[in-house]
Order: sequence, then C-alpha cells, then structure tokens
Amino acid sequence: MTMTVETAPGQKLYRAVVDALRREIETGRFAETQLLPAERVLCELLEVSRTTLRKAIADLIAEGVLFHRHGAGTFIHRATPRVEQPSSRLTSFTEDMRLRGLVASSRELERGVFLPTPEEAMMLGVRPNDRVFRLGRLRLADGSPMAIERAAVPIRFLPEQDSVGDSLYEALSAKGFRPTRGLQRLRATLLDHADAELLGVAPDSPALYIQRIAYLADGACVEFTKSWYRADAYDFVSELTLSPPARKMHR
Repeated sequence: MTMTVETAPGQKLYRAVVDALRREIETGRFAETQLLPAERVLCELLEVSRTTLRKAIADLIAEGVLFHRHGAGTFIHRATPRVEQPSSRLTSFTEDMRLRGLVASSRELERGVFLPTPEEAMMLGVRPNDRVFRLGRLRLADGSPMAIERAAVPIRFLPEQDSVGDSLYEALSAKGFRPTRGLQRLRATLLDHADAELLGVAPDSPALYIQRIAYLADGACVEFTKSWYRADAYDFVSELTLSPPARKMHR
C-alpha cells in the first residue's frame, strides 16, 4: 500500500513528501514502532527517489518530528511525559516517577569502584587515594528517556556495589545511610552529541544541568550527582515566601 503524496501548485516535491510523512505519523501509520522504515521501503511507499526522501527526512529532523541515531536509523519522536519537579524536596528519580504514576527504569552507562576525580574528591570530602562507587544511568519514565545521571558515593557507604538496583537512595537507606538534606545548583546548558543521542534529541538541544550534594544527618557528604534533564520534559518548581521586612536600626 502506497502513501499519497499530494503536491500543491508551485510546491517542491520533497516538501510534499514532508507533509505526507508528517500526516502518516500523526494518524498512527507507524504507531507500532518508533523506528522509521528503511529508505528503500519508504521510497517504494511514497514513489519518490532517495534524494527526495532524504531532503524530506532532513526537514522533519530539523522540525523535531524525527531524530537520527548513528548506526541505528531514523526514529519518530513520541510524546514525552512532562514532569513538574519540586526543587525543595530531596527524593530519588524512582520515587518522583512513582508519585506521578509513571514507571521508572534505567539503562546503565557506568558502574564500578574508582579513584575519585579531583571534582569528586572536593565535593565528597574524600582523599585522592580513597575510592568511590560511581554509577552512571540513563533514566526513563514509561520508556521515554528523561535524564542522564552520574552519581558518586564514598565506598564506605556502599561497600557492596551490587546492592544498588533501581534506586540509589533505596540502597543507601538499606545500609542506614539515607540522605536527609541536599544542595542543588541548576543552570541551562546545551547537550553534546553523545548525551543528545542518549536522550533522543538533537545535538545542542537545551537541557537543565544539575549538581547535587546530599548529606547524612551527621553532616557527612554521602552523594555527589551530576544530571542532565531534558528541557522539554522537566519543569522545576520552587515555593517562595516573602521575607519579613527588615527591622530599622535605631541609633
């Protein structure tokens, strides 16, 4: 079965192909998969040349309808859950998603025990020859990539790295080291090619970069995490209160 390409007067063929592909995607033609069919198949369905098809796909990638992963193919952007995240509450990603009725999952990027980087040693308050447990994960909600998290924990708090499952905080709690407070620093950034590919967005897409340091009740630093959140999927919300007016000083 072919797909109809309707060319308006004066319209270039590849733009008509853009319209046809967008229409087919919106009406659920490729609902069973996120991967776009191979070029040969699409050329036969649309009855156009590969040159025309590639120009149309390039436009749809620029519009954000499609995205390309090197060596894997061209994918369709599905609706991404949008999360409102209070920045005043210290919770794990797994807890946040559970509270919103979303299923949290992870794709592991790194796991192991390492000597700390100078940044990790400074943030965690450990010596250069101490070891840290490092965990890098792509975090997903209902199967959609939401954030990249790279956490470091002094090894004395997690001597058994295999005890960490879906939630780092649950593993720390099981050892009696659940964080009780934290400090976060947020700033806007642009994703490099590797991180953009992991999150399923175009390179240089905007993201929220967050550094977090979490502490135990006794003041010991238990976690240092760097995260990159998709800007199109997260809203960080803070509750503000008006400070009482300053008291006048009398001489």
